[in-house]
Amino acid sequence: MTPARLVQCLEALHWSNDQLAEIFGCDEGLIEAWVMGLEDIPPKAAAWIETLATLHEQMEAEKPKSLIGKRAKGLPPLH
Repeated sequence: MTPARLVQCLEALHWSNDQLAEIFGCDEGLIEAWVMGLEDIPPKAAAWIETLATLHEQMEAEKPKSLIGKRAKGLPPLH
């Protein structure tokens, strides 16, 4: 996995570097090093991230569009 693909995967998953670090239980600096190309991304980590991102990308088209703009009944808007 290239650093550029890692960034694409993180964007597809809506994850930040610190969220991925939390998921893996590692220091955020390690994820930063991967993103910057300073350290190689371990193959197992790359395969796991790639699998999740690919599935997420494929399922994006299936996301319910009928929820856009919907609000809870009887509750004031949060924004």
